[in-house]
Amino acid sequence: MSPGSPERALAPRAYRVHPAWWVAAVAFLALLGAAGFRGAPGALMVPLHDEFGWSMSVMSLAVSINLVLYGLVAPFAAALMDRFGMRQVVSAALFLVTLGAGGSVFMSASWQLLVFWGLLIGTGTGAMALVFAATIANRWFIRRRGLVMGVLTAGAATGQLVILPPVAAMAEGIGWRPASLVIASAALVVVPLVWWIIRDHPEDRGVLPYGADPQGYTAPPRAVGGALRRALEGLAFAARRRAFWALAVAFAICGATTNGLVGIHFIPSAHDHGMPATTAAGLLAAVGVFDIVGTIASGWLTDKFDPRKLLAAYYAFRGISLILLPWLLSDQVHPSMVLFIIIYGLDWVATVPPTAALCREIFGERGTIVFGWVFAAHQLGAAAAAFGAGVVRDVFGAYTYAWWGGAAICAIAAVLSIMARGSHLGARTIEPPAQVSPVQEPPAPDESRR
Repeated sequence: MSPGSPERALAPRAYRVHPAWWVAAVAFLALLGAAGFRGAPGALMVPLHDEFGWSMSVMSLAVSINLVLYGLVAPFAAALMDRFGMRQVVSAALFLVTLGAGGSVFMSASWQLLVFWGLLIGTGTGAMALVFAATIANRWFIRRRGLVMGVLTAGAATGQLVILPPVAAMAEGIGWRPASLVIASAALVVVPLVWWIIRDHPEDRGVLPYGADPQGYTAPPRAVGGALRRALEGLAFAARRRAFWALAVAFAICGATTNGLVGIHFIPSAHDHGMPATTAAGLLAAVGVFDIVGTIASGWLTDKFDPRKLLAAYYAFRGISLILLPWLLSDQVHPSMVLFIIIYGLDWVATVPPTAALCREIFGERGTIVFGWVFAAHQLGAAAAAFGAGVVRDVFGAYTYAWWGGAAICAIAAVLSIMARGSHLGARTIEPPAQVSPVQEPPAPDESRR
């Protein structure tokens, strides 16, 4: 029997702490870093404008490329993790982020911004996107999947909390170049931990997934075939189902109203109203604090309630918040702005656990790759909003119409979430849906009447 064979999981070793939790902890750190690296450009737009005179539209284009690649790389990253392993893919991604952030200090022309911020950092962070979290949750956990997905998703919020304020302070105090070097160094620090702790499957550690029944668990077959083919087959399979399009469009709106609008343009918009950039960055970091609570709570709720109803509620609250935002911004932090930060923070990526659960329940063993494509839609929406809001600012001199447009599309997302119909039992079962035979003989007529 080979060390990595699925049969080894039938004779698990004993650990004081199940290895799944250590794997999840290191994945949390990688996701934390990816979110901070991807969100840092929002804190650097003002100093770059001051030094080079680049317009918001040009810088928003670089951010849009970043966001598009962050999403489009995701489904291929999921397939690459199946083919080459999570350690290899995540370590390579961290090196790309280091190259992008470190190389940006030599920029002198706007096209270089597209390469470093857009191409390199977008590709690197995309390989550590939320499909990485979904892969960890689906492979290493049977019980607590929704909760684990919520905790890993909260890594994105924590990335903002840990990285954005010091980056903004350094950019304003000693320059944006040292801030970029801090990002590059932080990416390198995570590589040794990923290589030491992360394993692709529980049986590689000689254990069962957390919460698996030792008497009835059978390790699923390993994925075979090329990564490109598997990613495209997953898209072709999902695209024939209306639920996929409902989830994809709704998640595109999610990206537009979080990463695209607030994540990138909140600091410049607050600066337009006289608020210092460091204060605005601190408020955006506070969104991350409340997002940790909101996302973990959303994961717990996803294990217990219909994910469609949760999504509809989340989008409704987000739309109301965006309607009010133009009247809340000023040169001071008022209680009404604090209330906005709390509400928006609790809602920021609370949509991820129920969306991932619906992908797993509706699309079965293809759920992770399908979630990668849904996440790609999320980032396409974010990219469109990031660029569009920059154009709105340049044309109208304010972001008001961008905030109101975001509120309108949130109403559409709430309706689409209800339309994403499928079986919702998978998030609350002990064994994964893949273990249930897809074909069952119907009962005899007399038995069905009894």
